[in-house]
Amino acid sequence: MHNCNTLPPLALSLDHWKLEKVTLLQRLCAGIVVLLVSGCASYGVIENKPMQVPADDRGYSVETFMEEWRTDENALMLAFSGGGTRAAALSYGVLKELRDTPVVSGQDTIRLLDEIHTISSVSGGSFTSAYYGLHGDGIFDDYEEVFLRKNVEGALFRRVLNPFRWFGSTSRTEMAVGYYDKNIFNGATYADMHKQDGPLILINATDLANGVRFSFVQEYFNLLCSDLSSFPVSRAVTASSAVPVLFPPVVVENYPECGEEDPDWLKVAQTRAASDEQIDILVDGVEKYLDRDKHRYAHFVDGGITDNLGLRAIYEITEVSGGGSTFIEKHQRQPPRRIVMIAVDASTEGDTDMYRSDKIPSIGETVGAMTNVQLHRYNAATIELMRNYINSWAQAMSTPETPVTPYFILLNFEDIQDSERLEYFNQIPTSFHLEDEQVDRLIEVGGELLRNNPEFRRLLSDLDANQ
Repeated sequence: MHNCNTLPPLALSLDHWKLEKVTLLQRLCAGIVVLLVSGCASYGVIENKPMQVPADDRGYSVETFMEEWRTDENALMLAFSGGGTRAAALSYGVLKELRDTPVVSGQDTIRLLDEIHTISSVSGGSFTSAYYGLHGDGIFDDYEEVFLRKNVEGALFRRVLNPFRWFGSTSRTEMAVGYYDKNIFNGATYADMHKQDGPLILINATDLANGVRFSFVQEYFNLLCSDLSSFPVSRAVTASSAVPVLFPPVVVENYPECGEEDPDWLKVAQTRAASDEQIDILVDGVEKYLDRDKHRYAHFVDGGITDNLGLRAIYEITEVSGGGSTFIEKHQRQPPRRIVMIAVDASTEGDTDMYRSDKIPSIGETVGAMTNVQLHRYNAATIELMRNYINSWAQAMSTPETPVTPYFILLNFEDIQDSERLEYFNQIPTSFHLEDEQVDRLIEVGGELLRNNPEFRRLLSDLDANQ
């Protein structure tokens, strides 16, 4: 329900006036909308349903995917960062390259794409991960047309300026959910995602009140006494990409007690929190969901605020189970021969005119700068954390007879050697409308960065040598 107090719709896009070539009449209409909505308050639409039976971590859960792990050869994990369509196109290019990379696994020659076990994503990267989770190889048939080459910003902006919506109760976030649901995800829910024989997709958002990451898997929904299977994928992706202030949060309800004890993973995490500051922060946040009288609702916004690269979800999920080796033993799996983490970082180092002028930045410039700060702020610490963690995880699972080899593969624009090309990619904006040439070049460079990465080449060489 929309009731007034939100930022004017003029701020919906980073640069709508330029991209949409808005006429004077449209500007006047927008001004009228600003006046009409000025001073309103928004109330979230609740679409998560209560749990009907005690939770058993079934459905779309980490537990289920560990039971169905398809190979003991390689544990291949991907992390997709935020960055609007720029991030979506770059990560899509990486998927295409993995599709086109044949490897030998056991007695069979397969695509490296088929070895993916988990994809963790935030913000713009969540569009690609969710679409792949729903469609598998179908992503290579129509994703470019359905999303990457669509002017999504323009479509949402036109909805805001539609005079028939001026007196309605639909917030900008609900407009986005509706558009994504109809035009990208076709009404799909997590039950549809669960039907696919693909990797675990961890779509991550940020709990605005708790300041902790929240993953859309059943283990987290158990904390809310809620059933994830009927939850729309479009709503999860909207939450993961909802830039605060520009978009109101996606709201879910924390339902009354559903009869189960604290989950085992939370009990383990509570024990480990005493010696691990990262886990302590997580535990402090998720424990609040259990105080249901005081925390009736959760408000989810851009996952990039707490996990810019999409990497911390994988770290936390394994650590709260007692660490990598304990995680494997708990699920009665043999350690993989290789642990591979591919982090796709779409952040940029674009130039800005703010340095050259005392002119007050526009809303678009301000939002762009805020987004870049989010994408850069914790990247270095997160990368160091995960690089060390993958190494220690492999070491803990290794035995003299069966060593486990770690590979941490970081892909970002900084690896582009040509300065003119680097400048080109750094100037691509964080938005949901790119030119076709920009999309083409992002897809191309995603594959190129992976092919040329020394750690990736080491992986391919080791795969060949061990057959």
